[in-house]
Amino acid sequence: MSSHSTAGKLAGGAALPPLTGGAHRKRLGLVALVATFGGLLFGYDTGVINGALRPMTAELGLSAFTEGIVTSSLVFAAAIGAISCGRISDGWGRRKTILLLAALFFVGTLAVVLTPNFAILVLGRILLGLAVGGASAVVPVFLAELAPYEIRGSLSGRNELAIVVGQLAAFVVNAVIGGLFGHVDGVWRIMFAVCALPAVALFFGMLRMPESPRWLVEKGRREEALRVLRTVRSVERADAELAEVEYIARSEKSSAVGWRAILSNRNLLRILLVGIGLGVAQQLTGINSIMYYGQTVLVESGFSESGALIANIAPGVIAVVGGIIALTMMDRVDRRKTFIIGLSLTTVCHLLIGVASMALPVGNPIRPFVILFLVVAFVGSMQTFLNVAVWVYLSEVFPLHMRGIGTGISIFMLWIVNGFLSLYFPSLVAGVGITGTFFLFAVVGAIALLFVATQVPETRGHTLEALEEDVSTGAIFIVKSK
Repeated sequence: MSSHSTAGKLAGGAALPPLTGGAHRKRLGLVALVATFGGLLFGYDTGVINGALRPMTAELGLSAFTEGIVTSSLVFAAAIGAISCGRISDGWGRRKTILLLAALFFVGTLAVVLTPNFAILVLGRILLGLAVGGASAVVPVFLAELAPYEIRGSLSGRNELAIVVGQLAAFVVNAVIGGLFGHVDGVWRIMFAVCALPAVALFFGMLRMPESPRWLVEKGRREEALRVLRTVRSVERADAELAEVEYIARSEKSSAVGWRAILSNRNLLRILLVGIGLGVAQQLTGINSIMYYGQTVLVESGFSESGALIANIAPGVIAVVGGIIALTMMDRVDRRKTFIIGLSLTTVCHLLIGVASMALPVGNPIRPFVILFLVVAFVGSMQTFLNVAVWVYLSEVFPLHMRGIGTGISIFMLWIVNGFLSLYFPSLVAGVGITGTFFLFAVVGAIALLFVATQVPETRGHTLEALEEDVSTGAIFIVKSK
Protein backbone atom coordinates (compact mmCIF):
# COMPACT_ATOMS: atom_id res chain seq x y z
CA MET A 1 0.00 0.00 0.00
CA SER A 2 1.36 3.42 -0.91
CA SER A 3 1.99 5.95 1.80
CA HIS A 4 0.41 8.51 -0.49
CA SER A 5 -2.79 6.63 -1.11
CA THR A 6 -4.80 9.08 0.98
CA ALA A 7 -2.98 12.14 -0.27
CA GLY A 8 -5.32 14.97 -1.12
CA LYS A 9 -8.40 12.86 -0.37
CA LEU A 10 -11.41 14.02 1.60
CA ALA A 11 -12.96 11.85 4.28
CA GLY A 12 -15.53 10.59 1.81
CA GLY A 13 -12.86 9.60 -0.70
CA ALA A 14 -13.28 12.52 -3.11
CA ALA A 15 -10.23 14.46 -4.23
CA LEU A 16 -9.56 18.01 -3.07
CA PRO A 17 -9.88 20.67 -5.78
CA PRO A 18 -6.42 21.46 -7.21
CA LEU A 19 -4.25 24.20 -5.79
CA THR A 20 -4.40 27.34 -7.95
CA GLY A 21 -2.48 30.58 -8.23
CA GLY A 22 -3.75 34.10 -7.72
CA ALA A 23 -4.07 36.75 -5.03
CA HIS A 24 -4.72 34.12 -2.35
CA ARG A 25 -1.28 32.54 -2.97
CA LYS A 26 0.36 35.96 -2.56
CA ARG A 27 -1.58 36.48 0.67
CA LEU A 28 -0.37 33.11 1.95
CA GLY A 29 3.20 34.10 1.15
CA LEU A 30 2.79 37.38 3.06
CA VAL A 31 1.44 35.54 6.13
CA ALA A 32 4.43 33.18 6.03
CA LEU A 33 6.87 36.09 5.66
CA VAL A 34 5.49 37.92 8.70
CA ALA A 35 5.25 34.81 10.90
CA THR A 36 8.83 33.78 10.12
CA PHE A 37 10.11 36.94 11.78
CA GLY A 38 9.67 34.70 14.83
CA GLY A 39 12.26 32.33 13.34
CA LEU A 40 14.54 35.25 12.51
CA LEU A 41 14.42 36.37 16.15
CA PHE A 42 15.03 32.78 17.29
CA GLY A 43 18.16 32.62 15.13
CA TYR A 44 19.53 36.06 16.05
CA ASP A 45 19.03 35.61 19.79
CA THR A 46 20.73 32.20 19.83
CA GLY A 47 23.59 33.35 17.58
CA VAL A 48 24.38 36.80 18.98
CA ILE A 49 25.97 35.41 22.16
CA ASN A 50 28.77 33.95 20.00
CA GLY A 51 30.36 37.36 19.51
CA ALA A 52 28.87 39.31 22.42
CA LEU A 53 30.11 37.07 25.23
CA ARG A 54 33.73 38.23 25.42
CA PRO A 55 33.06 42.03 25.69
CA MET A 56 30.10 41.27 27.99
CA THR A 57 32.38 39.26 30.28
CA ALA A 58 34.94 42.06 30.36
CA GLU A 59 32.36 44.73 31.28
CA LEU A 60 30.35 42.78 33.85
CA GLY A 61 33.24 40.77 35.29
CA LEU A 62 31.73 37.37 34.55
CA SER A 63 33.48 34.18 35.58
CA ALA A 64 33.58 31.00 33.48
CA PHE A 65 30.67 29.67 35.53
CA THR A 66 28.51 32.80 35.14
CA GLU A 67 29.34 32.86 31.41
CA GLY A 68 27.84 29.38 31.22
CA ILE A 69 24.74 30.56 33.08
CA VAL A 70 24.27 33.53 30.72
CA THR A 71 24.61 31.27 27.65
CA SER A 72 22.52 28.32 28.81
CA SER A 73 19.79 30.30 30.64
CA LEU A 74 18.25 31.17 27.28
CA VAL A 75 18.34 27.56 26.12
CA PHE A 76 16.76 26.07 29.26
CA ALA A 77 14.13 28.83 29.30
CA ALA A 78 13.39 27.96 25.67
CA ALA A 79 12.43 24.44 26.80
CA ILE A 80 9.85 25.94 29.18
CA GLY A 81 8.68 28.35 26.48
CA ALA A 82 8.16 25.53 23.98
CA ILE A 83 6.00 23.35 26.22
CA SER A 84 4.02 26.20 27.82
CA CYS A 85 3.38 28.16 24.62
CA GLY A 86 2.27 24.98 22.85
CA ARG A 87 -0.50 24.63 25.42
CA ILE A 88 -1.24 28.37 25.45
CA SER A 89 -1.65 28.36 21.67
CA ASP A 90 -4.16 25.50 21.93
CA GLY A 91 -6.36 27.57 24.22
CA TRP A 92 -5.62 31.14 23.23
CA GLY A 93 -4.92 30.77 19.51
CA ARG A 94 -1.77 30.63 17.39
CA ARG A 95 -1.91 34.30 16.33
CA LYS A 96 -2.40 35.78 19.81
CA THR A 97 0.39 33.59 21.17
CA ILE A 98 2.79 34.85 18.49
CA LEU A 99 1.83 38.44 19.44
CA LEU A 100 2.70 37.62 23.05
CA LEU A 101 6.04 36.19 21.92
CA ALA A 102 6.86 39.36 19.95
CA ALA A 103 6.28 41.41 23.13
CA LEU A 104 8.49 39.00 25.10
CA PHE A 105 11.26 39.34 22.53
CA PHE A 106 11.13 43.13 22.85
CA VAL A 107 11.02 43.23 26.67
CA GLY A 108 13.79 40.62 26.94
CA THR A 109 15.96 42.61 24.54
CA LEU A 110 15.46 45.80 26.58
CA ALA A 111 16.40 43.98 29.79
CA VAL A 112 19.64 42.68 28.26
CA VAL A 113 20.61 45.95 26.56
CA LEU A 114 19.94 48.11 29.65
CA THR A 115 21.12 45.62 32.28
CA PRO A 116 23.17 47.13 35.14
CA ASN A 117 24.26 43.74 36.52
CA PHE A 118 24.43 39.98 36.11
CA ALA A 119 21.01 39.26 37.68
CA ILE A 120 19.05 41.50 35.28
CA LEU A 121 21.11 40.13 32.38
CA VAL A 122 20.07 36.57 33.22
CA LEU A 123 16.44 37.69 33.63
CA GLY A 124 16.56 39.24 30.16
CA ARG A 125 18.09 36.06 28.72
CA ILE A 126 15.35 33.99 30.36
CA LEU A 127 12.65 36.21 28.81
CA LEU A 128 14.34 35.86 25.42
CA GLY A 129 14.54 32.10 25.96
CA LEU A 130 10.83 31.84 26.70
CA ALA A 131 10.16 33.74 23.48
CA VAL A 132 12.63 31.65 21.44
CA GLY A 133 11.14 28.38 22.71
CA GLY A 134 7.59 29.58 22.17
CA ALA A 135 8.40 30.66 18.62
CA SER A 136 10.02 27.29 17.91
CA ALA A 137 6.80 25.52 18.90
CA VAL A 138 4.05 27.84 17.68
CA VAL A 139 5.26 29.42 14.41
CA PRO A 140 5.79 26.10 12.52
CA VAL A 141 2.37 24.86 13.66
CA PHE A 142 0.72 28.14 12.59
CA LEU A 143 2.30 27.85 9.13
CA ALA A 144 1.49 24.13 8.77
CA GLU A 145 -2.17 24.73 9.66
CA LEU A 146 -2.47 27.53 7.09
CA ALA A 147 -0.60 25.76 4.28
CA PRO A 148 -2.13 23.56 1.56
CA TYR A 149 -0.77 20.02 1.92
CA GLU A 150 0.96 20.20 -1.50
CA ILE A 151 3.31 22.98 -0.36
CA ARG A 152 3.16 22.48 3.42
CA GLY A 153 6.77 21.35 3.63
CA SER A 154 8.27 24.31 1.79
CA LEU A 155 5.96 26.85 3.46
CA SER A 156 6.41 25.77 7.08
CA GLY A 157 10.08 25.04 6.35
CA ARG A 158 10.61 28.75 5.73
CA ASN A 159 10.71 29.20 9.49
CA GLU A 160 13.87 27.08 9.79
CA LEU A 161 15.43 29.03 6.92
CA ALA A 162 14.60 32.23 8.84
CA ILE A 163 16.33 30.78 11.92
CA VAL A 164 19.63 30.20 10.12
CA VAL A 165 19.34 33.57 8.37
CA GLY A 166 18.98 35.06 11.85
CA GLN A 167 22.05 33.19 13.08
CA LEU A 168 24.08 34.29 10.07
CA ALA A 169 22.86 37.86 10.59
CA ALA A 170 24.07 37.65 14.20
CA PHE A 171 27.52 36.44 13.11
CA VAL A 172 27.83 39.19 10.49
CA VAL A 173 26.44 41.94 12.74
CA ASN A 174 28.82 40.85 15.51
CA ALA A 175 31.79 41.01 13.11
CA VAL A 176 30.77 44.42 11.70
CA ILE A 177 29.89 46.04 15.05
CA GLY A 178 32.94 44.47 16.69
CA GLY A 179 35.13 45.87 13.90
CA LEU A 180 33.63 49.36 13.92
CA PHE A 181 32.87 49.85 17.60
CA GLY A 182 35.11 47.30 19.32
CA HIS A 183 36.79 50.10 21.26
CA VAL A 184 33.46 51.35 22.68
CA ASP A 185 32.45 50.23 26.17
CA GLY A 186 29.25 48.19 26.02
CA VAL A 187 29.64 47.24 22.36
CA TRP A 188 27.83 43.97 23.13
CA ARG A 189 24.72 46.00 24.06
CA ILE A 190 24.60 47.34 20.50
CA MET A 191 24.79 43.76 19.18
CA PHE A 192 21.74 42.78 21.26
CA ALA A 193 19.82 46.00 20.51
CA VAL A 194 19.52 45.05 16.83
CA CYS A 195 17.08 42.31 17.94
CA ALA A 196 14.44 44.93 18.85
CA LEU A 197 13.76 45.75 15.18
CA PRO A 198 12.40 42.35 14.01
CA ALA A 199 10.48 42.05 17.32
CA VAL A 200 8.58 45.24 16.51
CA ALA A 201 8.04 44.06 12.91
CA LEU A 202 6.65 40.72 14.12
CA PHE A 203 4.23 42.36 16.57
CA PHE A 204 2.75 44.91 14.19
CA GLY A 205 2.79 42.48 11.28
CA MET A 206 0.86 39.78 13.19
CA LEU A 207 -1.83 42.33 14.12
CA ARG A 208 -2.90 42.16 10.46
CA MET A 209 -2.51 38.40 10.02
CA PRO A 210 -5.33 35.81 10.31
CA GLU A 211 -5.79 33.09 12.91
CA SER A 212 -5.23 29.42 12.01
CA PRO A 213 -8.43 28.16 10.35
CA ARG A 214 -7.96 24.70 11.85
CA TRP A 215 -7.76 26.17 15.36
CA LEU A 216 -10.91 28.25 14.65
CA VAL A 217 -12.81 25.12 13.58
CA GLU A 218 -11.77 23.32 16.76
CA LYS A 219 -13.20 26.24 18.76
CA GLY A 220 -16.50 26.14 16.84
CA ARG A 221 -15.84 29.38 14.94
CA ARG A 222 -16.76 28.01 11.51
CA GLU A 223 -17.57 31.25 9.71
CA GLU A 224 -14.29 32.85 10.77
CA ALA A 225 -12.41 29.78 9.60
CA LEU A 226 -14.11 29.91 6.20
CA ARG A 227 -13.30 33.62 5.82
CA VAL A 228 -9.65 32.93 6.59
CA LEU A 229 -9.44 29.98 4.20
CA ARG A 230 -10.99 32.02 1.40
CA THR A 231 -8.19 34.60 1.73
CA VAL A 232 -5.49 31.94 1.18
CA ARG A 233 -7.28 29.45 -1.14
CA SER A 234 -9.62 29.50 -4.09
CA VAL A 235 -13.29 29.47 -3.01
CA GLU A 236 -13.82 25.84 -4.09
CA ARG A 237 -10.68 24.64 -2.34
CA ALA A 238 -11.51 26.61 0.83
CA ASP A 239 -15.01 25.10 1.05
CA ALA A 240 -13.69 21.56 0.52
CA GLU A 241 -10.90 21.94 3.08
CA LEU A 242 -13.28 23.40 5.65
CA ALA A 243 -15.61 20.42 5.26
CA GLU A 244 -12.69 18.03 5.81
CA VAL A 245 -11.42 19.90 8.87
CA GLU A 246 -14.93 19.94 10.35
CA TYR A 247 -15.35 16.21 9.73
CA ILE A 248 -12.15 15.38 11.59
CA ALA A 249 -12.93 17.86 14.38
CA ARG A 250 -16.34 16.23 14.94
CA SER A 251 -14.97 12.69 14.90
CA GLU A 252 -12.23 13.64 17.40
CA LYS A 253 -14.34 15.98 19.53
CA SER A 254 -14.44 13.66 22.50
CA SER A 255 -10.66 13.39 22.59
CA ALA A 256 -8.88 15.13 25.45
CA VAL A 257 -5.41 16.61 25.02
CA GLY A 258 -3.88 15.99 28.45
CA TRP A 259 -1.26 13.50 29.55
CA ARG A 260 -3.86 10.95 30.65
CA ALA A 261 -5.46 10.82 27.21
CA ILE A 262 -2.09 10.46 25.49
CA LEU A 263 -0.76 7.82 27.88
CA SER A 264 -3.97 5.78 27.59
CA ASN A 265 -3.88 5.72 23.79
CA ARG A 266 -1.11 3.54 22.36
CA ASN A 267 -1.04 5.29 18.99
CA LEU A 268 -0.91 8.82 20.43
CA LEU A 269 1.82 7.80 22.87
CA ARG A 270 3.84 6.21 20.10
CA ILE A 271 3.66 9.26 17.83
CA LEU A 272 4.67 11.45 20.78
CA LEU A 273 7.72 9.23 21.38
CA VAL A 274 8.56 9.48 17.68
CA GLY A 275 8.40 13.29 17.91
CA ILE A 276 10.57 13.35 21.04
CA GLY A 277 13.08 10.90 19.56
CA LEU A 278 13.40 12.87 16.34
CA GLY A 279 13.93 16.18 18.18
CA VAL A 280 16.54 14.65 20.49
CA ALA A 281 18.31 12.95 17.55
CA GLN A 282 18.54 16.29 15.75
CA GLN A 283 20.23 17.93 18.74
CA LEU A 284 22.59 15.02 19.45
CA THR A 285 24.27 15.62 16.09
CA GLY A 286 25.84 18.56 17.94
CA ILE A 287 24.64 21.15 15.42
CA ASN A 288 23.92 23.84 17.99
CA SER A 289 27.25 23.25 19.69
CA ILE A 290 28.79 24.38 16.41
CA MET A 291 26.43 27.35 16.09
CA TYR A 292 27.08 28.49 19.69
CA TYR A 293 30.73 27.49 20.09
CA GLY A 294 31.99 27.45 16.51
CA GLN A 295 34.74 29.88 17.44
CA THR A 296 35.90 27.53 20.24
CA VAL A 297 36.10 24.55 17.87
CA LEU A 298 38.01 26.56 15.26
CA VAL A 299 40.48 27.94 17.83
CA GLU A 300 40.99 24.37 19.07
CA SER A 301 41.67 23.28 15.49
CA GLY A 302 44.43 25.88 15.09
CA PHE A 303 42.91 29.23 14.05
CA SER A 304 43.77 32.42 15.91
CA GLU A 305 40.87 34.01 17.83
CA SER A 306 40.39 36.76 15.24
CA GLY A 307 40.76 34.27 12.39
CA ALA A 308 38.18 31.98 14.01
CA LEU A 309 35.67 34.85 14.33
CA ILE A 310 35.88 35.48 10.59
CA ALA A 311 36.02 31.78 9.63
CA ASN A 312 32.95 31.20 11.80
CA ILE A 313 30.86 33.05 9.20
CA ALA A 314 31.41 30.17 6.73
CA PRO A 315 29.18 27.67 8.62
CA GLY A 316 26.55 30.43 8.89
CA VAL A 317 26.61 30.98 5.13
CA ILE A 318 26.41 27.27 4.28
CA ALA A 319 23.50 26.88 6.71
CA VAL A 320 21.49 29.44 4.73
CA VAL A 321 22.45 27.84 1.40
CA GLY A 322 21.49 24.42 2.75
CA GLY A 323 18.18 25.80 4.01
CA ILE A 324 17.32 27.16 0.56
CA ILE A 325 18.13 23.79 -1.04
CA ALA A 326 16.07 22.03 1.63
CA LEU A 327 13.00 24.13 0.83
CA THR A 328 13.19 23.12 -2.83
CA MET A 329 13.23 19.43 -1.77
CA MET A 330 10.59 19.50 0.98
CA ASP A 331 7.62 18.92 -1.32
CA ARG A 332 9.48 16.52 -3.63
CA VAL A 333 11.40 14.11 -1.38
CA ASP A 334 9.92 11.98 1.43
CA ARG A 335 10.73 13.10 4.97
CA ARG A 336 12.14 9.68 5.95
CA LYS A 337 14.51 9.69 2.99
CA THR A 338 15.86 13.14 3.87
CA PHE A 339 16.33 12.10 7.53
CA ILE A 340 18.27 8.97 6.55
CA ILE A 341 20.48 10.81 4.03
CA GLY A 342 21.10 13.61 6.54
CA LEU A 343 22.06 11.38 9.46
CA SER A 344 24.30 9.29 7.19
CA LEU A 345 26.16 12.38 5.96
CA THR A 346 26.49 14.04 9.38
CA THR A 347 27.79 10.82 10.94
CA VAL A 348 30.42 10.50 8.19
CA CYS A 349 31.43 14.15 8.76
CA HIS A 350 31.81 13.48 12.49
CA LEU A 351 34.08 10.51 11.77
CA LEU A 352 36.17 12.52 9.30
CA ILE A 353 36.59 15.43 11.74
CA GLY A 354 37.78 12.97 14.40
CA VAL A 355 40.16 11.28 11.99
CA ALA A 356 41.52 14.62 10.68
CA SER A 357 42.20 15.88 14.20
CA MET A 358 44.17 12.68 14.88
CA ALA A 359 46.03 12.52 11.57
CA LEU A 360 46.94 16.22 11.45
CA PRO A 361 48.75 17.21 14.66
CA VAL A 362 48.39 20.63 16.25
CA GLY A 363 50.73 23.01 14.46
CA ASN A 364 50.21 21.44 11.03
CA PRO A 365 49.37 24.44 8.79
CA ILE A 366 46.57 22.67 6.91
CA ARG A 367 44.87 21.27 10.06
CA PRO A 368 42.59 24.27 10.76
CA PHE A 369 41.49 24.54 7.13
CA VAL A 370 40.72 20.82 6.79
CA ILE A 371 38.66 20.88 9.99
CA LEU A 372 36.90 24.09 8.89
CA PHE A 373 36.01 22.42 5.56
CA LEU A 374 34.60 19.38 7.37
CA VAL A 375 32.65 21.53 9.84
CA VAL A 376 31.15 23.44 6.89
CA ALA A 377 30.29 20.10 5.21
CA PHE A 378 28.63 18.93 8.44
CA VAL A 379 26.57 22.11 8.81
CA GLY A 380 25.59 21.99 5.13
CA SER A 381 24.48 18.35 5.40
CA MET A 382 22.58 19.08 8.59
CA GLN A 383 20.76 22.07 7.18
CA THR A 384 19.99 20.54 3.80
CA PHE A 385 18.65 17.20 5.01
CA LEU A 386 17.77 17.40 8.72
CA ASN A 387 17.02 20.76 10.31
CA VAL A 388 14.26 22.01 8.02
CA ALA A 389 12.71 18.56 7.67
CA VAL A 390 12.63 17.91 11.45
CA TRP A 391 10.85 21.19 12.25
CA VAL A 392 8.36 20.62 9.43
CA TYR A 393 7.74 17.05 10.59
CA LEU A 394 7.04 18.09 14.19
CA SER A 395 4.57 20.72 13.01
CA GLU A 396 2.51 18.29 10.93
CA VAL A 397 2.62 14.81 12.49
CA PHE A 398 0.39 15.34 15.56
CA PRO A 399 -3.43 15.24 15.48
CA LEU A 400 -5.14 18.63 15.88
CA HIS A 401 -6.36 18.00 19.43
CA MET A 402 -2.85 17.23 20.69
CA ARG A 403 -0.85 19.34 18.23
CA GLY A 404 0.01 22.04 20.75
CA ILE A 405 1.00 19.68 23.57
CA GLY A 406 2.64 17.14 21.23
CA THR A 407 4.77 19.74 19.48
CA GLY A 408 5.47 21.47 22.79
CA ILE A 409 6.68 18.31 24.56
CA SER A 410 8.83 17.22 21.60
CA ILE A 411 10.47 20.64 21.33
CA PHE A 412 10.78 20.85 25.15
CA MET A 413 12.93 17.70 25.06
CA LEU A 414 14.84 19.05 22.05
CA TRP A 415 15.69 22.23 23.98
CA ILE A 416 16.63 20.34 27.17
CA VAL A 417 19.17 18.27 25.22
CA ASN A 418 20.34 21.46 23.49
CA GLY A 419 20.73 23.11 26.92
CA PHE A 420 22.89 20.34 28.37
CA LEU A 421 25.04 20.24 25.24
CA SER A 422 25.52 24.02 25.34
CA LEU A 423 26.41 23.81 29.03
CA TYR A 424 28.91 20.95 28.78
CA PHE A 425 30.29 21.19 25.22
CA PRO A 426 33.30 23.37 26.20
CA SER A 427 34.12 20.93 29.02
CA LEU A 428 33.78 18.00 26.62
CA VAL A 429 36.20 19.56 24.12
CA ALA A 430 38.60 20.44 26.95
CA GLY A 431 38.39 16.89 28.33
CA VAL A 432 38.60 14.67 25.26
CA GLY A 433 39.52 17.16 22.52
CA ILE A 434 37.98 17.48 19.08
CA THR A 435 38.80 13.85 18.32
CA GLY A 436 36.88 12.29 21.20
CA THR A 437 34.02 14.78 20.94
CA PHE A 438 33.27 14.10 17.28
CA PHE A 439 33.77 10.34 17.55
CA LEU A 440 31.16 10.42 20.32
CA PHE A 441 28.79 12.39 18.05
CA ALA A 442 29.37 9.75 15.34
CA VAL A 443 28.30 6.91 17.66
CA VAL A 444 25.15 8.78 18.65
CA GLY A 445 24.46 9.54 14.97
CA ALA A 446 24.56 5.83 14.11
CA ILE A 447 22.02 5.10 16.86
CA ALA A 448 19.79 7.95 15.62
CA LEU A 449 19.96 6.54 12.07
CA LEU A 450 18.71 3.17 13.32
CA PHE A 451 15.87 4.88 15.20
CA VAL A 452 14.70 6.82 12.13
CA ALA A 453 14.92 3.80 9.84
CA THR A 454 12.81 1.61 12.13
CA GLN A 455 10.42 3.97 13.96
CA VAL A 456 9.69 7.18 12.04
CA PRO A 457 6.66 7.03 9.67
CA GLU A 458 6.20 9.11 6.52
CA THR A 459 4.08 12.30 6.46
CA ARG A 460 4.77 13.95 3.10
CA GLY A 461 1.92 14.15 0.60
CA HIS A 462 -0.90 13.76 3.13
CA THR A 463 -3.36 16.41 4.28
CA LEU A 464 -3.20 17.14 8.01
CA GLU A 465 -6.63 15.52 8.31
CA ALA A 466 -5.50 12.32 6.55
CA LEU A 467 -2.47 12.20 8.86
CA GLU A 468 -4.76 12.65 11.85
CA GLU A 469 -6.86 9.66 10.84
CA ASP A 470 -3.78 7.53 10.19
CA VAL A 471 -2.21 8.41 13.56
CA SER A 472 -5.44 7.83 15.48
CA THR A 473 -5.97 4.39 13.92
CA GLY A 474 -2.29 3.42 13.92
CA ALA A 475 -2.22 3.04 10.14
CA ILE A 476 0.66 5.51 9.87
CA PHE A 477 2.95 3.02 11.62
CA ILE A 478 2.11 0.23 9.18
CA VAL A 479 2.67 2.28 6.04
CA LYS A 480 6.12 3.87 6.27
CA SER A 481 7.16 4.51 2.71
CA LYS A 482 6.11 4.33 -0.86
